[in-house]
Amino acid sequence: MVLESLAGKRVLVTGGRVTGRAVVPVLLDLGARVTVADSDSGELERCAALGAETVVISELDAAAVSEFALVVTSPGFRPDASPLDAAAAAGVPIWGDVELAWRVDRAGVYGPPRTWAVVTGTNGKTTTTSMLELILRADGRRAVACGNIGVPVADALRNVEQADVLAIELSSFQLFWAPSVRPDAGVVVNIAEDHLDWHGSMDAYVEAKLRAVSGRIGVVGLDDPIAGTLLPRASAEKTFGFTAETSGPGRIGVEAGHLVDRVFADGELLADVADIEPSGPAGLQDALAAASVARAVGVSAGAVADGLRGFRVGPHRAAVVRELGGVVFVDDSKATNPHAARSSILAHDRVVWLAGGLLKGAVVDDLVRDVASRLIAAVVFGRDADQIAGALARHAPDVPVVRVLSGDDADVVDDTDVTDGDEVMRRVVREAASRALPGSAVLLAPSTASFDQFRDYGHRGDSFAAAALALTAGDLAGHTR
Repeated sequence: MVLESLAGKRVLVTGGRVTGRAVVPVLLDLGARVTVADSDSGELERCAALGAETVVISELDAAAVSEFALVVTSPGFRPDASPLDAAAAAGVPIWGDVELAWRVDRAGVYGPPRTWAVVTGTNGKTTTTSMLELILRADGRRAVACGNIGVPVADALRNVEQADVLAIELSSFQLFWAPSVRPDAGVVVNIAEDHLDWHGSMDAYVEAKLRAVSGRIGVVGLDDPIAGTLLPRASAEKTFGFTAETSGPGRIGVEAGHLVDRVFADGELLADVADIEPSGPAGLQDALAAASVARAVGVSAGAVADGLRGFRVGPHRAAVVRELGGVVFVDDSKATNPHAARSSILAHDRVVWLAGGLLKGAVVDDLVRDVASRLIAAVVFGRDADQIAGALARHAPDVPVVRVLSGDDADVVDDTDVTDGDEVMRRVVREAASRALPGSAVLLAPSTASFDQFRDYGHRGDSFAAAALALTAGDLAGHTR
């Protein structure tokens, strides 16, 4: 399938939300006849306003799907989703939105091809990509952060004046559906169990991530137990790693409190560790990853320092919501898997941990074992709360655990079912506050997805912040119960 052949052909777009609405204009620019399939009538109306035909996805049968020349899918659709399964059986090509954007960019549809700087990993993708965008701009590049970070790649391309370098955050889903992408530079920051329910196995998840290091230069995080083993499997023309340990030849690392480049220079200083936000091991890893990709696309050392110095952490990423009576309330709702939650908890000495939601096939036993000594209490909630409570019972039996669950559980806070996410969070925060001591942190680091009770992780974090800000000193330990 080549782009030129799409003129006059029927193309099916599965999913009419942000990604779907981004690819519709691109396909129309190519002369295709576009049909969008979704289950939400409101989303279909928005796509129709862009010039697409629409269909309710449940009304698509295998025969109907086989009539299309191409399917462009939103990344959340699994390969066994009915329209995609039917397309594969009929031999209809299936591209993700990033695959389409790559082919459009390489073909020069919207001007000269951009430089693609790709960031992936289980955790830290958004922080790393945001750091990278600032570094690129500090170097005078016309750069934009896009992909999984909020702006679809297709939108970034259609705005011809917007960027010549794309700092692209890609999820494992997006990479799975983008087999042709060969970035100018790409990094795998880290890898831990996540989205195994979608990919089917850890091996398949890792294989998707490896596509980020299949282009000109591939970078991996050497300190991560899994990512650190990937250099021999990376198919990039040139590969190297970064580490928070002392750098050596062929690495970007840390020496005497500075990020140091021994890949593209012989010991050139890139940035002062003290200037990096967020502070701590996770922030340092993200900064190293961003600096590595920036250097791989020719950014100066001074721009790395300037970009990192100007970076400030975004909302829901270990953001301090308030301090009350010597207790800090920290919103790390973006910690949507155990690996992210581990880094978040280890940044504090004493923690009342708020955890719960959808584990997506991950387990939390290793996480609980690693952080048990930091926990003074835990409040669990959401669909997989019992799994988290079970891990705490096995590996941290002395840590008090409170469950905010349905009324038929013996350990519930009260005798009513709680289904509204905001009410759940109000109760969770009150329970946590009543167990927090001066010098401790009440930490929302759920290690789960949020979709069982909240719209997204942002809604969950906002709900936590609102609940924390509503507390008074009388809600803290020593004043209640």
